[in-house]
Amino acid sequence: MAHTREWKERNLQAITSAINASRVVGVASIRGLPAAQLQEIRKKLYGSAGIYVSRAKLLRMAVNSAGANKKGIEKLESMLKNDQIALVTSDMDPFKLYRVIESSKKPMPAKGGEIAPEDIEIKAGETQFKPGPIVGELQKAGIPAGIEGGKVVIKKDKLLVKKGEVITPQIAAALSRMEIYPLVAGLDIKAIFEGGLIFGKETLQVDEKKMLGDMALASAQALSLAVRTRYFVPESVRALISEARRWAVNLSVNASYPTPDTAEMLLRKAAAQAAALEGAAEKGG
Repeated sequence: MAHTREWKERNLQAITSAINASRVVGVASIRGLPAAQLQEIRKKLYGSAGIYVSRAKLLRMAVNSAGANKKGIEKLESMLKNDQIALVTSDMDPFKLYRVIESSKKPMPAKGGEIAPEDIEIKAGETQFKPGPIVGELQKAGIPAGIEGGKVVIKKDKLLVKKGEVITPQIAAALSRMEIYPLVAGLDIKAIFEGGLIFGKETLQVDEKKMLGDMALASAQALSLAVRTRYFVPESVRALISEARRWAVNLSVNASYPTPDTAEMLLRKAAAQAAALEGAAEKGG
């Protein structure tokens, strides 16, 4: 018992210190994550993020202990309610950390009893199987399989499991035979804390390319509006000065007012007018 208490105290101190020393702290589910893959993720994040797995009660105590130095972090406590959860500490930007962790996820076969994260659908077409008992196995799983031209084929598209439904052992076995892995194994980030703010999963899932595209479009539209309304800001000054110069040159030419910038254009204009008059005179003569 003494050893267990000492271990808990050391673990609590280590996690609390890691939280206090980090810019961001995340909560992630490790439900269904194989221990070997957790170690792989730890190695991938080594030097940039730490992963702490312990009893939920101890993790809540660590977050609570760190609350004095990180205002607002106590909001994470409500997410630490089961023992299949982990804390992630890092100095990385929350959105970058989320992308790095998402990139570590891998497809995983179902064994039966899991909840489908997305619709599981089988498409019609040929398979890699030779005619045999496999046809019956697929049919028992609800897959419309048959033999055509000496090949095992899926006769039509079939929705096997809807998102949120349980994957049966029969379907799981059939999917594994077809090398279809419907599950995803990895850390499932629930939220990330930084600077008093909690970023939920929905916020962290932002499409970076779309966001940058929207920002570029908004910038271009704002610049166009500033130029049209003659609103001077550092970004619009160059365009407004260029536009003003074009108007000034055009006015000078139309008014036949010579300036260093318009003298050559006025001479060409005068030459063209003289040539036109000469041509008209010759026709009249």
